[in-house]
Amino acid sequence: MPVKWVLHWHPNAGSTVNTQILTELSQCAESINGTKEGRWKSVLTYYRPILRDQNAPAEYARDFMGLALQEQPDKYYFTIRGQRIVLEADSAIQMIMEKLQSYKSRVQLYFEGIQYQLGDFQLKVGKVVPIHSESLRGIVMEVEYLPLSSLEKSRQIMEEFIDIWQETVSKKSLPGHFMHIEPNFSEYGLSDHYSSLHTAVQYATVMAQLIATVRN
Repeated sequence: MPVKWVLHWHPNAGSTVNTQILTELSQCAESINGTKEGRWKSVLTYYRPILRDQNAPAEYARDFMGLALQEQPDKYYFTIRGQRIVLEADSAIQMIMEKLQSYKSRVQLYFEGIQYQLGDFQLKVGKVVPIHSESLRGIVMEVEYLPLSSLEKSRQIMEEFIDIWQETVSKKSLPGHFMHIEPNFSEYGLSDHYSSLHTAVQYATVMAQLIATVRN
């Protein structure tokens, strides 16, 4: 599976994200000859346990995140950041959880936008919005390098691409910049060979950053 980096928009102090920034970032993709390839969407759900006995010992995850990826419609991905656990399940697990009533969805976010092709790179730029709302909570970008599946072998070319991208964005003088925080994948038991589990861990990391940004 091709290597992918997931970045999030970090607004400057005193500024917030807005649809105008998203529009201008899409224009940046087109200005470096990005060809539109349609729309994309991922759905991230933040789960909390349904506690029937508040005094019961906590032998379960206090919270975790579930991720549905458009490119993997039959799969569902769970990430427990506290214990550094990431799992792949059948998409039917969501229905099972609903029937068991052991966990409830506390927050559900859509990551959606436009996908571009730039040579060997695939670029997805999109907004983060809560379900049933148009309130913009953040902006994310996925960068995929199609020829390679090794994180280490692709690192230099990914960094070079991000440098070109950041230089293009800087010409717009927007109040913020994209940040890439690479998780320590080995802590989750993941190898150098990229998989959708790596994507799930990255989205969980981005979610934590977005929450921290909103709080600040």
